[in-house]
Amino acid sequence: MASKTAKKVSKFPTQGKLPDKIGKYAIINEVGKGSTGTVYLSHDPYYGRDVAIKVYNATVGAADDDSDMARKMFLSEAHMVGMLQHPNILPIYDAGEENGRYYVVTEHVHGARTLAAYCKPDNLLRIDDVVEIIYKCAKALHYAHSRGVIHRDIKPSNIMLNTESDVRIIDFGIALVADSEVSRIEGIAGSPSYMSPEQVQGEEITPVSDVYSLGAMMYEMLTGFRPYRASSLSKLLHQIVYATPEPIHKLRPDIPEDLERICSKAMHKDPNERYANGTSFAADLTRVFQKLRSQQAAIDQRERFDILRRLRFFHDFSHSEIWEVLRASDWREWPANEEIVKEGEADDRFYIIVAGDVHVVHNGKKVGMLGAGECFGETSYVQNAKRTATIMADSEVIVLRVSSTLLEQVSSSTQLRFVRVFLQNMIERLQRAGTAQT
Repeated sequence: MASKTAKKVSKFPTQGKLPDKIGKYAIINEVGKGSTGTVYLSHDPYYGRDVAIKVYNATVGAADDDSDMARKMFLSEAHMVGMLQHPNILPIYDAGEENGRYYVVTEHVHGARTLAAYCKPDNLLRIDDVVEIIYKCAKALHYAHSRGVIHRDIKPSNIMLNTESDVRIIDFGIALVADSEVSRIEGIAGSPSYMSPEQVQGEEITPVSDVYSLGAMMYEMLTGFRPYRASSLSKLLHQIVYATPEPIHKLRPDIPEDLERICSKAMHKDPNERYANGTSFAADLTRVFQKLRSQQAAIDQRERFDILRRLRFFHDFSHSEIWEVLRASDWREWPANEEIVKEGEADDRFYIIVAGDVHVVHNGKKVGMLGAGECFGETSYVQNAKRTATIMADSEVIVLRVSSTLLEQVSSSTQLRFVRVFLQNMIERLQRAGTAQT
């Protein structure tokens, strides 16, 4: 809950100067600035975690409209300290007042970026990635709604991705909280492009208003365009209430029909015709997601087959033999200077270089280079044999890593083909080594 402190007359540090502390939190640096406040990075030694501290611009006690709005936004977020514990909602840890300024303490997400970066036609995410993100948001919103919280400002810039591309819903500053005694921000509040028709018209806001906003965000992430675009705010609001968005398939023909139907239902102008809650929205997305992922897996395998077909190593393999190899292997990537295999270690896998170059190190000395279409690790065919050299990635390298155990289960013709290619590679290497010594 918000800290109960007496008003202080001391001033907050002047612009451009970092405060030493905010409340009990020592400030490390400034990490962001927006229209409503400034965000600082701090570390909470008690819990051993980094935190972000948002300090509102408005001054406590001021009578202007901006300060009144800031006070209400602060009280709204302060009311939710520790209230929403969900993996896809940014947790609010603490709130208080410092030197005449309100502040809220949240989790600090390292390397974070918002979905706003992926709403341009030339920088869209894969369709299945969009579906997964919207699914997580729908589940998180259902959780918030079940606890009496309506966000009211769902939009791409309020959805954060961490370094693992996992989702965090942020900024509950204008949320409606059931049974809250704090002053609400009444009337039209939110970002116009994502407002539901009832929100635009100042009608009662329910959880399905957030469902609409999430649908509008989904439309933009799939197409790179907002559902409604107008030259003025009044025209935009009129469109939201009365117009129909351009069909998604006209903007992006590869969007599945089922996904367009889901988006349209989420954005239905009649609240009673939308998904009743985030869970039902997520359930429909799950079915589409499973279908997309299976299709994508098939596409990935087809692309990999085409790449292998062009490699020198597989010139004599039939199509069916290459497919057998793909099923007995996995696709791995290594960055430059990374060790792929180590001299002296036992391993039952061998490797075919798909792209990039590696260098061969023996007894600490670089003794050779291998490139795309060449292989290494043939000793895995010999039981309990140890690596005779270390293989290091010279640049970014993609390899096909084949399990000799799995290869024993493929057809005899494929196994024989491998033995022939191995022998041919070994003879060529011996010949190169002999030439280098003469």
